[in-house]
Amino acid sequence: MPNRRKKTVDIREVIQHLRRNPSDRAVQRATGVHRQTVKRYRSWAAAQGLLEGPLPPLAELEQLVRRTLPETPPPQNVSSVEPYRDIVKQLRKEGVEIAAIYERLREREFKGSYSAVRRFVNNLEMVAPEVYVRVECRPGEEAQVDFGYAGQLIDPQSGELRRAWAFVTPALAPQVQV
Repeated sequence: MPNRRKKTVDIREVIQHLRRNPSDRAVQRATGVHRQTVKRYRSWAAAQGLLEGPLPPLAELEQLVRRTLPETPPPQNVSSVEPYRDIVKQLRKEGVEIAAIYERLREREFKGSYSAVRRFVNNLEMVAPEVYVRVECRPGEEAQVDFGYAGQLIDPQSGELRRAWAFVTPALAPQVQV
C-alpha cells in the first residue's frame, strides 16, 4: 500500500522476519515489503530493542509504533520542471530537442535532472495510440485487400526511379482434391 503506514500486525510480522534473517532482500521476498522499507523497519526495531528478547503484546507495539516510528514523506507528485512549463512548450513548438531544453533550463537555475525534463516533455506530448478495428465476417462473405506504398523501384522501360505501390492479398490455402 503506497503512501500508507502498515498495520501494526504487518509490522510485527516484518519484525519477526527481521529477527530470523539478517538479509533485507530475504525479508522483502518473504513479506512483499519494499527493501528500503524493510531497511527502515530494521533500524527502527534495532533502536527500540525489538530484534532481541520477547516481542511486546500487540497493543503495546501499536503504542510504540505511534510514538516512535516516523511517517515516510509522501512521494513527489509535482514535476520539478512544472515552473518552466511555458518555456518548455514554446521550445518544443520551435522544434528544440530535449537535451537543448535541459541546457537552457539549467541556464535559468533549474536544479532537476535531464530525466525529469524528458519525462515532462513525454507527458506533454502524449500521443493517443492508433486504433484498429477488426472486421468480423463469415468465411467467403467478403474479400479484403491491402494497398500501400512499397518504396521506390527502377522502371524497367525508362530506367527511372519511380514510386511503387502494391496490393497485398491474404495467401490462399492450397486446394486438395480427393
